[in-house]
Parts: sequence; structure tokens; C-alpha cells
Amino acid sequence: MKKIYVLSDSTGETAERVVRAALSQFGGSDVKIVRLAKVNNQQEVQRAVNTVSSDEGLLVYTLVDAELAIAVHTIAEEHGLMAFDLLSPLLQSLSVFLGISAQSTPGLLHQIDTDYFRRMEAVNFTVKHDDGQETRGLVKADLVLVGVSRSSKTPLSMYLANKGYKVANVPLVKGIEPPEELETIDPKRVIGLLISPKRLVEIRTSRLVTMGQSTRNSYADYEQVEDEIAFCRQYYRRHPNWIIIDVTNKSVEESASEILRRLGSQAN
Repeated sequence: MKKIYVLSDSTGETAERVVRAALSQFGGSDVKIVRLAKVNNQQEVQRAVNTVSSDEGLLVYTLVDAELAIAVHTIAEEHGLMAFDLLSPLLQSLSVFLGISAQSTPGLLHQIDTDYFRRMEAVNFTVKHDDGQETRGLVKADLVLVGVSRSSKTPLSMYLANKGYKVANVPLVKGIEPPEELETIDPKRVIGLLISPKRLVEIRTSRLVTMGQSTRNSYADYEQVEDEIAFCRQYYRRHPNWIIIDVTNKSVEESASEILRRLGSQAN
């Protein structure tokens, strides 16, 4: 079996993903990928290259330290190894293009990669737990938003998910008992949303028009909306440790900032 060695001054996860993406273009090739991580000096470079040489493998490396990258290239040539530098050509091109030097900080690629996948995981979780779906998963959420229909639960959830928070949201409907899971999770992670009846009627009326439905609908009836908000307030009073946010006339960004600020003040 052929081996590809991925040498990195950090974890090597990002470089391995690039190699696997490239390998996917070669069908079911029988190749083993071996990571050589945290290589940060000449001695470690020498040992790593010796390992690759003994297996006659292909060496792929990502090193932000230019001197180490040159050392790998030189030692690999001495051993007659095939070696490919994933990072240096890109860093050099970016340096010329941007007119500044690279930071040469090991691990930044991995950090960026990890942050990206953390956000994607949060978004996937949030989509699965939108509008009262999968209530058994509420315990796994970083935040749970509750509120009446059209009180910005979904847009707020997705905005926060893109910041890396796993968010679930649960609709409060008068006459329907909220899921019992709401009573079992950490109350400091639950956000109750409020909105003025007048503004909610405007939003719901606009929604009905967009959907081509009659605006003479109980969904946008002022008295019914007032009843829903009153029910909401009453329910929130039963949970004094929840964070309550009024989203009336606030942008999603403003509401999200207030939520995060309130969460931060609780932690201090």
C-alpha cells in the first residue's frame, strides 16, 4: 500500500483534508495517509523525512516557518523523495498581492478550519431544532429561544448559529402546552422573546399578504395577538431565571447583541 505523509507544524488536519480532496479524483486508490504533526525544528524535520524515506512515501507539508519549509525541501531532495509544499507558494503569492508579510504562526489554518466546522455544526443543529422540532434535543442546545409566531425566533436562531451557537427555538401557542423539556434545561440558557401587539400585527399582516391570504384572519387579529402576548408574559413569569428580550422594532443584529450581552453579564 502506498503512503502519503502529511507533515505539519500544527495538527495537520487541514492539510490532510486537502490531500483527501485531491485523492477523491483518483477513485478508490489504495493509499494510507499518515500525519506527522507538531514538527517545529530541524531535528524533528530530519526524523520525519527519515520515516517517509524508509517507506518510500510521498511527503506533503504545510510549514509557516520559511526556514523549516526550505529544510524539508532540501532534506527530501537528498533522500530522493517526492515532496510537495502546500502552503509556501500560496503564502508568497498572498504576501505579494497584499503587500505584507505572513504572520508565520503555526496553527492558524487549523484554527480557521476548526472555527468554520464549529459554525457549520451549529447551523445544522439549529436547522434541525427550528420551530419546535426535535424537542428532545433541547438539552444539547447552547441557547433556546421561545416566543409567539413571527417574533423573530428563526432569524435570530440562524444569526446566532452563524456565530457558533447551537440554537433551538420553540413556539409558544396559547392553548397548547409547551414541551416539558423546557422545564428541565438550564434556565440561564433560555431566552424569552417579547414583541408589542401592534408590531406583531403588522408583521403577521405582511406575512399573510406575501402568502396571498386574506388579512381578515385571526392570525393577524389585534385582540387575539394581545391575548397571545398576555399568555406569553404569564408563562415567562413562571420562569424568573429566563432572559427576557423585547424585540419590538429591533434588527436581528441588535436583538442578538442584547442576548449575548445579557448572557455575558450572567456569567460574570
